[in-house]
Amino acid sequence: MVIVMKAGATQAQIDAVVARIRELNYDPHLIKGEERTVIGAVGDDRGKGVLQTLETFEGVENVMPILKPFKLASREVRKERSVIRIGGGVEIGGNKLCVMAGPCSVESEEQMLEVAMSVKASGAHMLRGGAFKPRTSPYTFQGHAEKGLKILAKAREATGLPFITEVMDTADVELVADYADIVQIGTRNTQNFSLLKKVGKCHKPVFLKRGLATTISEWLMSAEYILSEGNPNVILCERGIRTFETATRNTMDLSAVPVLNELTHLPVILDPSHGTGYRRFVAPMAMASIAAGADGLMIEVHNDPDRAWSDGPQSLDLPMFAELMQNMKRFADAAGRSL
Repeated sequence: MVIVMKAGATQAQIDAVVARIRELNYDPHLIKGEERTVIGAVGDDRGKGVLQTLETFEGVENVMPILKPFKLASREVRKERSVIRIGGGVEIGGNKLCVMAGPCSVESEEQMLEVAMSVKASGAHMLRGGAFKPRTSPYTFQGHAEKGLKILAKAREATGLPFITEVMDTADVELVADYADIVQIGTRNTQNFSLLKKVGKCHKPVFLKRGLATTISEWLMSAEYILSEGNPNVILCERGIRTFETATRNTMDLSAVPVLNELTHLPVILDPSHGTGYRRFVAPMAMASIAAGADGLMIEVHNDPDRAWSDGPQSLDLPMFAELMQNMKRFADAAGRSL
């Protein structure tokens, strides 16, 4: 259920409603807008009739059911788009597009510093890099773990770019959250519900990639796991899904962007690097993502892609990324966004 407070409702009135929701064994989730506060009451649907009595409380304007299975992620709870604020003045979900760039894997301090300096000069807003790497083969490079996190932290210190990196295990959530500005959940863990609950309790924004064969509804239910644990800062990332097509690594679902913008208030980022698997397709799909209404892009960039330890074929080199950033400005302007 959603409890809509009147414009100008006092804090005491809001607190009274929250207290009653808890008495009824529901979890209250406050969403404060510019004009009014909305309170989501999440729990067993069988008791929603009792929640309807909250209409008699002072300061309450309306009580209504949430029809979507994903409650807190739904536009029924929050009409306006969520804007996620990151350290360093970066915002995701506002009018300005956010570009995250960097290599698939953290290989060395020298590599990360070179890439970080270059992507910042080209206009990137955040740095990406993998310290823990989920790989298809157990014999390929799995990441430098905490050493990689320390290298990313040095790159942040040198450039001022906040960074995003993936967590794969519940045991590592606190470690990764201590270093990273955004914690990423990769495609293979989209429905790892224990991990989703754990990051839902952490203090950092969560970047949730779509699963290889996950429907939009299933993906939003994964976001709901994070939101229901008290973390409101969730960012969705479309990174391509697995279909029968073999011309590209994955099939990048551009139609997911307008669908998500209709269903949810959460920001949507697109990853054309994983979405296509080939660097020559990254630029056109990046442009198309902006036109579709994405809030930003995640792009793999390497100082020497042909010698990259992972995902070299889909990584742009430094000059290619600089050129892409210049070209994307025109598309951002046409879409009424800024870069």
